[in-house]
Amino acid sequence: MDCLNCGNCKENQPTYYCLMENQVVINENYKREEKCRTGWKKGSTDYEKHRRNKKELEV
Repeated sequence: MDCLNCGNCKENQPTYYCLMENQVVINENYKREEKCRTGWKKGSTDYEKHRRNKKELEV
């Protein structure tokens, strides 16, 4: 049987469902992506401004 070209195997996921095999498959070619931290980070100028403004509002 030929591949049905559903695209599940082409996504970078640790496991995927294969329609041709009718089962869940473990992706051996999976590459973990690095997580990046977003949001407020201590020491950045925006964080310090936000922190000071918040303190002023509380007082």
